[in-house]
Amino acid sequence: MAWLGGFGRFCAVFLAIFSFSFQGASSQLVVSPVGPTLVNALAGSNVTLAVSFTGADDPTVTWLMGDLPVVTWTIGSDVPPDIVEDRKKVLNIEPKGSLTFVNVPLGYTSNYTFEMTKSGLAKSVTSFTLEVFERIQSVILTQPEFAIEGRKLFTLQYGMLQGVVQQQMWLFNDIEINSNSQYTVEKSSLVIHGLSRRDTGRYTVFLKNPFSSVTTHINVTVLYGPEKPTLEALPAQPFYLSGDTLSVSCEAEGFPLPTAKWDFGSQIPDQLNGVLNLTNVQTNQAGTYTCTLVTEQSKEKLQMNIILKVYERPSGNPMCSVQSVNNVNLQYYCMWPGGTPQAVLSFPTLSNTSSGTETFSLTFNASDNLNGKTVTCMADHPVEQNQCSVTASSPMKFLPSLMTRVSSDGKIVVTIECVSEASPEAVVSWSQGSETVAAGTTYQISSNATQLQIWDYNVSNFILQNYTCSCSNPLGSQRREVHLQGPSISDFSLFRNLNGTIVTLTWEVPPTSVVTGFDIQMKGPYLPNKSRSGTQRRGSADVFQTIQQKPGSVRSVDIFFLDPSLTYRFRVIPKALMTEGEPSEVQRIGPGEGLSRAAIVGIAAGIPCSLLFIVLLGIAIYFCFHSDKNKRRKIRYPVSRAVEKAITTQAETTPHILLTGGLKSPPDYNRLNLTPSERSMALPTFVPPAPVRVATTV
Repeated sequence: MAWLGGFGRFCAVFLAIFSFSFQGASSQLVVSPVGPTLVNALAGSNVTLAVSFTGADDPTVTWLMGDLPVVTWTIGSDVPPDIVEDRKKVLNIEPKGSLTFVNVPLGYTSNYTFEMTKSGLAKSVTSFTLEVFERIQSVILTQPEFAIEGRKLFTLQYGMLQGVVQQQMWLFNDIEINSNSQYTVEKSSLVIHGLSRRDTGRYTVFLKNPFSSVTTHINVTVLYGPEKPTLEALPAQPFYLSGDTLSVSCEAEGFPLPTAKWDFGSQIPDQLNGVLNLTNVQTNQAGTYTCTLVTEQSKEKLQMNIILKVYERPSGNPMCSVQSVNNVNLQYYCMWPGGTPQAVLSFPTLSNTSSGTETFSLTFNASDNLNGKTVTCMADHPVEQNQCSVTASSPMKFLPSLMTRVSSDGKIVVTIECVSEASPEAVVSWSQGSETVAAGTTYQISSNATQLQIWDYNVSNFILQNYTCSCSNPLGSQRREVHLQGPSISDFSLFRNLNGTIVTLTWEVPPTSVVTGFDIQMKGPYLPNKSRSGTQRRGSADVFQTIQQKPGSVRSVDIFFLDPSLTYRFRVIPKALMTEGEPSEVQRIGPGEGLSRAAIVGIAAGIPCSLLFIVLLGIAIYFCFHSDKNKRRKIRYPVSRAVEKAITTQAETTPHILLTGGLKSPPDYNRLNLTPSERSMALPTFVPPAPVRVATTV
């Protein structure tokens, strides 16, 4: 640029010569620039703002930098020019008034005004504009922040190591950008309004000054998202069962691709790449799952929820029941607890508007139309629909049962139980005569009131006592009286084996008889029993002796080691502690009964008498025969006709029962009007043989 400095000095000299040639030709000061008034200079070079004037000699000139006078001098004066101190190294005034800049810095870019004055003449003025430039070097185009979609203002700006820009031009994908509603071009920057993903692309800035030009680029990627995510559970179904396996994914559009993170309340479930894999899912895993999508660079977040329903069938099946309310109303219950969610329960036949969960009940006044009516409960669960039924009924007829035992302190304990089939369960109450039985020392009542226990030492306090048990519910009632009796046997039977060596005794007691034990008695030969010496004991007893004792619950006993050629008699004596009841009938086993000693003596004494009687009878018959024969030989005379009645009395023939104490035929249990509660064990059915009369005529 040295040629520019030389050209400026040449112009200044030319103007000086020109102005000097016309000096004095006019009486008016005229100042004019020599060359262009807009001067571009490269920083560090020398440049002159050349002027020329006419109309006066030795005028006073002043150079102003903006509004600040920087140089003042009278042309042709020996006095040095008055230059502002801090600008003396740069500014220098030429003899003809032109202003020269030595190694002009960037800071001297300004508007310069040249004023010339002379006494008596008007002031003359001319102006220059000096622009100092540097060569543009190392331009960098930057974006100070992430380009995120939706931002109202996004700025691109450039920086450089040095240089003064005279002209800049912005381009987007090689298309020039002008300031409009979307873009604003500012000094050293470009502002984008309402940034969107469409603004992604290459931005170019072109910088230029009179001494250099530079072009630079930047690629801008607009970050967007996450968009509204898509949440999907597979397999797709409205709910899942406990134990199922499923996966839940979370996906959304965005740049860069957003990352997904699942939360379940305060828990962070296991996940991989935004996918939840739930195996053997349980009901406690049901609920709201939150997917959080994050764009890492922009830190933008978006959340979305999905609700997983995990159901579980209630355990078992629904149960129906009906209960009594104050023994007046009926309360129908339907229960099917558990499950997720809980089943909805209802009684459609009773009410179309009422329903409940887990345990549902309805209360109604007891009436005849509910007696025997089957009511169905409908149990509705998403997994299964089920039902149950219940029928309310009044108490049915029943038979009280009685059990007797002996307590540890020696008391007789009589337990009377009354159970009547009913729905709801019948309420049992007890009375003795007209008085209600209350629990105490003598009486104890079970928790459900179905059993009454009577405690006493003396059996006589039990006998002939009347107890009444009443069973009732809202639909009706039943009652039975129990008349306690002393120990007794109602039936006694004997059965033997084929060899006749073993017999089984069975017996029954009246259902209301108080019995604590039995004595098994036998009359006849002693049963074989080895003594200490090892010999067999033999002999017989003419009276009944107790051979076994059994508790009151026993109804049969076996007797062993019998001799089938001998005769035995058995009986059972019922007892209430030490009080004995009437013995049972006697059962006999063995051959016919032999004659007693007195009978044998009588027979022995009667035989001779019988023989003597027969002889005398024969003699009498003989004499009668001969006497009658002689009479026939005699003359008969008429006699009175007295008829003598001869009454011949035939001796009554009494059959001789060979087995007077013999084996009794088993009773016909088919004809016994006994209830099942009166028998302790099932007995075989016997058909009695036809009666046979056995008689001996003597």
